[in-house]
Amino acid sequence: MQFKHPEILYFLFLLVIPILVHLFQFRRFKKEYFTNVKLLKEIQIQTRKSKSIKKWLLLATRLLLLIALIFAFAQPFFAAKEANKKANELVIIVDNSFSMQAKGAKGELLKRSLQELLENVSENQSFSFVTNSASFWDTDIKSVQKELQNLEYSAIPFQLDVLINQVELKKPNVPKDYLIITDGISITSDKMEQFAKENVVYWLQPKGQNLSNASIENVTISSVTNAFYELEITLKAFGEIENKISLTLYNEDKAIAKTQVIFDKQEQTIKLSVPKKEMVGKVVIQDNSLSFDNEYYFTIQTPVKTKVTIIGDVVKNKFIHRICTKEDFEVYDTSLEALNFNKLEDQNTIVLNEINEISQALQTNLVSFYEKGGNLIVIPSNESKLENLNSFSENFGNIKYSNFSKTEKQITKISFGHPIYKDVFEKKVTNFQYPKVNATFTLSKNNSPVLQYEDSDFFLASTTNKIGKAYFFATAINKTNTNFQNSPLIVPTFYNMAISNGVNDNLAFTIGANDNIILDVILNKDEVVTVTNQTHSFIPLQQILSNKVKLTFGDYPEHAGNYTVIQKEKNISVLSFNFPRNESDVTLQSTFNNDNFAKIDSVEEVFNDLVGKRSDMSLWKIFIIATLLFLLIELLIQKFVK
Repeated sequence: MQFKHPEILYFLFLLVIPILVHLFQFRRFKKEYFTNVKLLKEIQIQTRKSKSIKKWLLLATRLLLLIALIFAFAQPFFAAKEANKKANELVIIVDNSFSMQAKGAKGELLKRSLQELLENVSENQSFSFVTNSASFWDTDIKSVQKELQNLEYSAIPFQLDVLINQVELKKPNVPKDYLIITDGISITSDKMEQFAKENVVYWLQPKGQNLSNASIENVTISSVTNAFYELEITLKAFGEIENKISLTLYNEDKAIAKTQVIFDKQEQTIKLSVPKKEMVGKVVIQDNSLSFDNEYYFTIQTPVKTKVTIIGDVVKNKFIHRICTKEDFEVYDTSLEALNFNKLEDQNTIVLNEINEISQALQTNLVSFYEKGGNLIVIPSNESKLENLNSFSENFGNIKYSNFSKTEKQITKISFGHPIYKDVFEKKVTNFQYPKVNATFTLSKNNSPVLQYEDSDFFLASTTNKIGKAYFFATAINKTNTNFQNSPLIVPTFYNMAISNGVNDNLAFTIGANDNIILDVILNKDEVVTVTNQTHSFIPLQQILSNKVKLTFGDYPEHAGNYTVIQKEKNISVLSFNFPRNESDVTLQSTFNNDNFAKIDSVEEVFNDLVGKRSDMSLWKIFIIATLLFLLIELLIQKFVK
């Protein structure tokens, strides 16, 4: 037992006073003799004993009363078990990712957890509050009450290590108590074991009642006819989906198609035909689990012909003309001598076909074209000098040519996951007739392979600065040097290289993917475009690129939907954004060991535990009660003891 005011214990010396008073109050009896002595003597003895007992009882009671009163004023207490952790700061980390939309016994997991915090955190409790998307430092429950009530779900996945690093950077070398609230879906961690040893961690993991979910993963155009687009809608089921799920296709706000989806396997595809025209679409499914992945927004815009300039020998360029048809392309064919440099900025794709020497002026223009979002295809000449070729290629991701060899090689490896082969192959093809080359340079392997030789050297490599794309062949692809032009690979390779420019041709974008979009918009110096829909509006990061503008979205928009790009009240384009589907699989559980955490079932447990372990047990009230009790005992002794 310890005392807050031990100096008051010196008053215990005052106990001497009642002892002395009581001693002096003991009177000596004077003997008197009578004729009948026997009776008086008995009365005298009985009275003396009774008086003596009563006085000693009163003395003891009064001493105990004074002791209890002095102890009460000295404020005795038992020290807390974790008294050294009283100064720990409380940090509450809450997972507000979309998986927390799952419904538990008392409602949505996130909403219920926040309500528990509002009900159990005391008004004088200081804490820091951190989520996937927001943080509040050194606050209290009254100050953040509104923010907690209105906290929205975030497209950012719950990354525990990232949030802990954020806390440690904000509050380094400060002892902390952590309360972590998460459903544990897809959580990984590299530092939890050490983290748990250094901190007090309470782990609250609310669980959903229904571990199943259906999600719309993607919408693409699988085929095109003269009058129709065929939409391919990809859906996934996680857990057991027992009932049919209704799917509705909207154009603007009008439903144009409806069907039922039965999941006899995890992934299902639904194909729907729509008229070949502009479409601001949305696909909706009826699923009672998570709601964020029940909608998928997309946009089909009027096709714009890709402008292609081919620089090189007109005869050697003919195979590109056969691939880049007039339906999808505007092809401008020119020799190096007749090239109009002023026209290059207006192009989407430039093909440099077997130019023996690339002048410095052309190099400068092509590098600038690429940096502003242009699409570049380089086919070297076998007569090219390495010094000149590399002075140009090294501007594009350190691509370097070396070792020209007249050794026959076969092209045997296809990067099926590369964007230009997306939706080209239904499955990996291994039994096609391999093209071959008679002579080739060696390309450095610092960039992404598209096609490779049998020895894994690059035949075609690609690089990107996120807005522009550049493709480099290892050798000339004329019919004298290779039969690649006769290969089935030639059409999809060149078509998709030529058309994969920075101009917006995506049906939809993913929020948080930090996509860059190039639009054909001419902006004045201080002019900006705005992205808006019926409920939300924002201004993306934008960069003027001559007659184009580059939009960078970062983590915006914060809400999925179809958005209009506006310049001076004029609608420029429509863009669709969807939340990432990382949180759709509700069956995934955390993969790290959290055995060192204090597992709890409610927020209330945390604060009861902290109060119990960190608060001293005060005893002064007990001694006040004892004082009153001894006072009562004294009165009873006075009244009933004779």
